[in-house]
Amino acid sequence: MTRRSSRRAFLTSGTVAGALAIPGMRRLAEAAEGTSPHSRPSGLKITGVRCGYIRGGNGLFVKIHTNQDIWGCGEGVDATSGTYHLVQRFGRVLEGRSPLNVHRLYEELRRGGFFAGAQSGMYVAVLSAIETALWDLTGKALGLPVYQLLGGRFRDRMRLYCDTALYQRQLPTPEDFARAAREAVDMGFTAVKFDLDQANDPNKYDAYNWTASPGELRRMVDQITAAREAVGPDIDICVDMHGRYDAITGEQVAKRLEHLNLMWLEEPIAAENADAYRRITESTSTPICAGENHYLAYGFRPLLEAGAVDIVMPDLQKAGGLGEGQRIANLANLYYVPFAPHMVASYLGAMASAHVCASVPNFLVLEWQIYFHRNPMFEEIVDFDGPMVVDGHIPLSEKPGIGVEINEEGMRKYAQEGVPFFE
Repeated sequence: MTRRSSRRAFLTSGTVAGALAIPGMRRLAEAAEGTSPHSRPSGLKITGVRCGYIRGGNGLFVKIHTNQDIWGCGEGVDATSGTYHLVQRFGRVLEGRSPLNVHRLYEELRRGGFFAGAQSGMYVAVLSAIETALWDLTGKALGLPVYQLLGGRFRDRMRLYCDTALYQRQLPTPEDFARAAREAVDMGFTAVKFDLDQANDPNKYDAYNWTASPGELRRMVDQITAAREAVGPDIDICVDMHGRYDAITGEQVAKRLEHLNLMWLEEPIAAENADAYRRITESTSTPICAGENHYLAYGFRPLLEAGAVDIVMPDLQKAGGLGEGQRIANLANLYYVPFAPHMVASYLGAMASAHVCASVPNFLVLEWQIYFHRNPMFEEIVDFDGPMVVDGHIPLSEKPGIGVEINEEGMRKYAQEGVPFFE
C-alpha cells in the first residue's frame, strides 16, 4: 500500500471519520492529504541559504533552499547592513539539516552566538530572517499556513495603523497633520501614526540636548491637536518620538497630550532604561509604548516586570522572528499588556507578522506603512495573491507557509551594489 493510500484509508476509518466532523480536524486532515509525498520530514534537507539586500543594506531577504525544490522566505530589517557573511555563516550551520525542527535550529544558532553578539543587534536581526524562512519552508512542506503551525488563530484579519510618514525634517505644519490624518482615514484606516521628533526645529536648545524647549512642546501639541480635530474622537492616533528626548520631556509631552486621548505615545526616550520608562508611564494617563529597539523575549522582561510600559511593540523582523514574537506576546499577556508589533518591512514581513498577530489573544494593532501605497518597489519585490489591505486590515493568508514570495527579478534593480545577490 502506498503512503498516500494508507493515509487515505486511515482518514476514512470510522473513528477518525467522526473526528473529521470537527472543522479544525478536517482542515488538518485535508492538509495532510494534500501534502506532497516528496516532502516527507525524513527526506527534506537544507541545501543552502541565499540572500539579497535593498534599501542601502537595511532590508535583508533570505531564501532557504532544500533538496526537494521547496524553499522558505524571510526578512530582516534595520540592523542588517553589512551582514552578508553572517548569513553565510548561518547557512553553513544549517546545510544538511531538516528545516522542520524550527525551534531546535533557532536555539542552536542563538546559543552558538553567545560570544558573537547573539543578545541583540545584527546577530538577532539576521537570525530573525532565517527563523522566519524556516517557518515559511515548514508550512510549505506540510501544506499549512504559518499561523496553524503556531497553534491556530484568534482572528482572520489584523487591524492596521497607518504610519503617515509625515517626517518632521520636512517641517510640516498643523494643517499638514490634519491633511495626512484625513487621507489615512479616507483610505479606510481607523488608526494613524505621526512622528513628533524634529532635529531641525528652530526652537531646539542645541543639536545634542534632549530636553524639548517650550517652543518645541507647543509645536507638538499644535500638530497633534490639528490631527485630532480633523478626524474626530473615534479614530486612534499614535505618536512616535523615536527615543530622542529625555525623561522630563517624555513626561511633559505625555501630560500635555492627555486631553487628545492618544492610542499611545511611542518611545519618548531611548530603549535602555526601564526605570526611566516607568517614571513616565506612572506620571500620565497617556499610554506609553516601547519595544521597537528591544531584542528577544529576554529584552522585554525588564519592561514588563517593572510595569514600565502599557503596550509592547517588538519588530518581528529584528527582535528574533516569529516564534520569538509569539513568546514576547505571551509574556506580555501574563501582565495584561497588549501586543502591537512595529513593522517597517515589505509585504513579506507584514504578512509574516500577521501570522503571529493572528495566533495570540492580546494583539492590538499592527503597523502599516504609507509607502506600500506610494512606492511601486514594494509591489515589485514580492509576489502575492489578492489586495494587500482591505478596509484598514491585512487579510490573513491561507496559503501554505507565509503566503508571500520573494520576487528576485523584481528586487534585482533595487539590490545593494557591491553585495552578492541571491548567489
